[in-house]
Amino acid sequence: MAPIPGSGLAKGLAVTLRTMTKKSVTAQYPDAQPDLPPRSRGVIGLFEENCTVCMLCARECPDWCIYIDSHKETVPAATPGGRERSRNVLDRFAIDFSLCMYCGICIEVCPFDALFWSPEFEYAETDIRDLTHERDKLREWMWTVPAPPALDPGAEEPKELAAARKAAEKLAAAQAEPQEGES
Repeated sequence: MAPIPGSGLAKGLAVTLRTMTKKSVTAQYPDAQPDLPPRSRGVIGLFEENCTVCMLCARECPDWCIYIDSHKETVPAATPGGRERSRNVLDRFAIDFSLCMYCGICIEVCPFDALFWSPEFEYAETDIRDLTHERDKLREWMWTVPAPPALDPGAEEPKELAAARKAAEKLAAAQAEPQEGES
């Protein structure tokens, strides 16, 4: 059976009329902040104390938008007769968000948990050159990072915690034995 001429137009007009009579659900953005889902991706925050300047994030970044500069510093020996050590000191950590594609690879490869997703998304600039955020700006984003979700109560205890608890119990037992012998 052939379609009736003009039936497509009538269906389109019916949809338009139904939509026109419904109440609008537009949120007036600057006045009403959106409810973001937990752990949403906005901008990357830097926890500078955990950064060891291993450069993994910069090497793995597909856009090459992470810039890291560092220098070596000599640390004196911890014990007399020990040898001096050298360590990397972070001079510059910057992310160019005009190049970043927000893939999160840098956060995933960081072995020391120095990079985190922040839900902040309002960092637009009028000049594209201002989208390169240095470490002080990245540190500011760190304070907006939400706490990680709670562990599943039925989950198995992490091996590291179990080993640490065993060592602490062993140490407490060893310290309690001499005190019992003295009494």
